[in-house]
Amino acid sequence: MMVESRSQQETPMTAPGMSWYVLRVASNKEERVRESLERKVKIEGLEERVGRILVPTVKERRMKAGHVKVTERKLYPGYVFVEMTIEDDGSIHQDVWFTIKESSGVGDFIASAGKPICMAEHEVTAMLAACEKSEEAPGLSGMDLKHGEPVKITEGSFENFEGSVESVDERRGMVTVVLEVFGRSTPVEVEYWMVERT
Repeated sequence: MMVESRSQQETPMTAPGMSWYVLRVASNKEERVRESLERKVKIEGLEERVGRILVPTVKERRMKAGHVKVTERKLYPGYVFVEMTIEDDGSIHQDVWFTIKESSGVGDFIASAGKPICMAEHEVTAMLAACEKSEEAPGLSGMDLKHGEPVKITEGSFENFEGSVESVDERRGMVTVVLEVFGRSTPVEVEYWMVERT
């Protein structure tokens, strides 16, 4: 993940006087850290110094055994995004720092010379767009496969075989993949969730 050092500036997507910062957290603890920080910010009355705290995710529908299952995948595992103010010298206000560091699962901000680096404007735009998109109805992962596209089978009898898409049956949630088996082209029908692009 790239972050750039730049002067703190207002953008339409950022609260006045605040910038976005990237906080490293323990893997699979992102949502717990976010909830804990939001609660502590309210308790400590730090809303003027800390704005939104986000864990961008994307919802995906997967077809498995003929049933559609909605899953949520974190776009940036191990990171939480914090909108906040910093001091004139570039450091984090003492009360905010203690509130964050006392939370279980928290690592440190992406920083340089001990000072947190705010996210570049294009990174903020991409991150917030991802958060907005996650609220939309999820698409079915695999529905956009095209004829001739190279894929790999990830589960089942033909696990790790690579081939190309011959056809897609959206109604049944099946993909026909042409594999090279014993030197011959063999069409194999598998479920969407068993295929990934190569």
